[in-house]
Amino acid sequence: MTTPAERSTASGLPRPRLSRVRGFRSLGSVAVVGVGLIVSGCGAPVADVQAAPEATDPVCAEAMVSLPDAVAGFDRRETDSQATAAWGEPSAVILRCGVPVPGPTTEHCVTANGIDWVTRDDGEFWTLTTYGRSPAIEVLFDDTRAASSSVMVDLSSAVGRIPATGGCTTSAPTQAPIPGTDAPSP
Repeated sequence: MTTPAERSTASGLPRPRLSRVRGFRSLGSVAVVGVGLIVSGCGAPVADVQAAPEATDPVCAEAMVSLPDAVAGFDRRETDSQATAAWGEPSAVILRCGVPVPGPTTEHCVTANGIDWVTRDDGEFWTLTTYGRSPAIEVLFDDTRAASSSVMVDLSSAVGRIPATGGCTTSAPTQAPIPGTDAPSP
């Protein structure tokens, strides 16, 4: 991993001289901030996540500020788009707030900790989309690395900040498995 000073030298910009920073006491706080940026830059790279169409909805902000530092045992990392989040390196769980609200559907719908989710398996990843909440939140995860039950439970408090206006309905109990588990849901 290159430091900011190494990148500036590689890009042809002059390398900062430490003697100038030491010469100005008023720049002490700037130096501390700079060290903080260098230390934080040594973590996982920023995840490239495309923002959802309604990512600027103020209700998304309510959920985003409540997201946990870890989901399914994976640490949160920075993303490059508004109303998005990622956990794990490489990403095991990706969240986007502001996706289109699903209408009535026959797709599998489960409830975990009071949050209703429409579940889809595309063969490589699972997608969970909140049902009965506007704006909707979409979570994409790798079920070989993260159990759906952990993902849903870990995100429930933050997702619950978006008021429910509807929910899953079924005429009979579903026997389809919850993604990432072998047992049928109740």
